[in-house]
Amino acid sequence: MRQLSSAVGIGFRKEIAEETLALAKSQIGFLEVAPENWMGLGGRSRQLLERAIEKFPLTCHGLSLSLGSPEPLDECFLRELKQFFAQLPVCLYSEHLSYCKCGNAHLYDLLPMPFNEEAVAHVAKRIRKVQDFLERPIAIENISYYYSCEPQISEAEFLTRVVEESDCGLLLDVNNVYVNAFNHGYDPYQFLENIPLEKVVHIHIAGHEKVAPDLIIDTHAEPIIDPVYQLLEWTLNHIDPVPILLERDSKFDDFAALIEEVEALKGIVERVYALK
Repeated sequence: MRQLSSAVGIGFRKEIAEETLALAKSQIGFLEVAPENWMGLGGRSRQLLERAIEKFPLTCHGLSLSLGSPEPLDECFLRELKQFFAQLPVCLYSEHLSYCKCGNAHLYDLLPMPFNEEAVAHVAKRIRKVQDFLERPIAIENISYYYSCEPQISEAEFLTRVVEESDCGLLLDVNNVYVNAFNHGYDPYQFLENIPLEKVVHIHIAGHEKVAPDLIIDTHAEPIIDPVYQLLEWTLNHIDPVPILLERDSKFDDFAALIEEVEALKGIVERVYALK
């Protein structure tokens, strides 16, 4: 991770793979992939991935481990994941603090866990099992959510307890903090002050869409807005340098604008750490 300190990267997506691979090493610091989208693939997909890792450092951000599910962890999937990591120089692996499976059904969404003591113990135990099985630390991400299940503790306390009891890293999604604060009516800066920022090993940032006066949706498809940039800058002033990923899941038609956002993020990083 040391070589990624304060680097700014983007997700490696097949829709923009050739444009991404044409970038100079000075333009982006790393690439991130969802391992589920690349494991076991051959042909052109594998060639693209091999070209990517020849040029840029690689991080992985999982989609389907479903740490919060009630059923046992998917050991078959974990074995495939461990083999994937053995084949590639993955600097960091992260997953979501959520669940997306129930029984034999994959829900294709990241659903929030209840903020209570039982959920803390349940998910912390599963994170420890994953770390032991993979023989590497992982980081968990605070997700955006649109409802809560009768919370008994605050979101900030829930996140803090899980990180501390599982001894894992924290992937801080700054846009998710902003989205949740707006939708649920709390101060995003106070939230950040109440979580273990010393545990942050990675940052995600993205754009969102305001769909109603009292609702914004975390789309990963729009430009980052100024208040989210400001929240990022505040955060960087309170943590050690970590890699920052610009997430974009759709609307890839203007690749130049995407790289302009990368440059804006690099400018914030340089400004913050020049002052320290």
